[in-house]
Amino acid sequence: MKAYLQILFEHKTLTREQAREVLVNIGKGVYNEHEITAFMTVYLMRTITIPELQGFRDALLELCVPVKLNGSKVLDIVGTGGDGKNTFNISTLACFIVAGTGQKVAKHGNYGASSVSGASNVMEQLGYRFKNDELSLEKELDETNICFLHAPLFHPALKTVGPIRRNLGMRTFFNMLGPMVNPATPAYQLVGVYSLEMARIYNYLLQENGTSFTIIHGLDGYDEISLTNDTKVITREGEYIMTPEQLGRRRVSQSDIEGGRTPEEAAAIFLQILKGGGSWAQNAVVLANAAMGLHATGSYATYDDAYQASVESLDSGKAYGVLQSLIKMQS
Repeated sequence: MKAYLQILFEHKTLTREQAREVLVNIGKGVYNEHEITAFMTVYLMRTITIPELQGFRDALLELCVPVKLNGSKVLDIVGTGGDGKNTFNISTLACFIVAGTGQKVAKHGNYGASSVSGASNVMEQLGYRFKNDELSLEKELDETNICFLHAPLFHPALKTVGPIRRNLGMRTFFNMLGPMVNPATPAYQLVGVYSLEMARIYNYLLQENGTSFTIIHGLDGYDEISLTNDTKVITREGEYIMTPEQLGRRRVSQSDIEGGRTPEEAAAIFLQILKGGGSWAQNAVVLANAAMGLHATGSYATYDDAYQASVESLDSGKAYGVLQSLIKMQS
């Protein structure tokens, strides 16, 4: 590690292969926590390069526990996190609404490192049991249209750095990696990013994959469609801006979509919305993200069609039924 740290301390960057080697070694437990902390801190002070991010992604995919899920064409809706906005678990809720429409979802998530409650926190609170047993995950997907992939069970490096990330309590380059290393290799992705710079990087990387993707960035700093401002949307076909009125019928305020102060509170908000008891603003934000995810699959001619399908999933109780069925399978 010292050789790599010396390169970085001299304001140089790593090659793709060097970045891959460092992260492979982290995953294999070669370095101590002080060396890893020093390494991660470098990227709190400067922007990561595309070759570095490619190398880190290569390492995580090389070491990961792969999941085939019977070849199902699954969708993942995921944000990089680290936007500091403390919203409720919008992406995870959107996944359940999408599953309620019949679209298969393999949600990749982790504990919150710089937020109160990440996807894994809320799923754990709701009674979901993390697993990397492929047969169990395939059964969940077949019977409920959704399964949850807790990142540390599939990525040794993420398990190693988890405590360090929580102690730092700040956004690190691992936030950037999460959406790119879903072990189920989803056919469709809706990826939320916290900056336009990250949107540019993701666009470059995802263009290489050959899969269908949509990148979203709230222009006031959200890593999801927030309806508090316009949203930048990037697909393989191009880029455009959508207004809150186009996406969710009206604009909302930041206070409307704040999350809880504990994982317990976050889970309570999650359940309230999924059961149909959310506020107009909460529902609108979740529906907009679900609709954009559905639209990314190409199954709906227009965004408005996908939005109506999302509304039906939530209003009919199908989305909540997905959660009920999934939790019943955990015993």
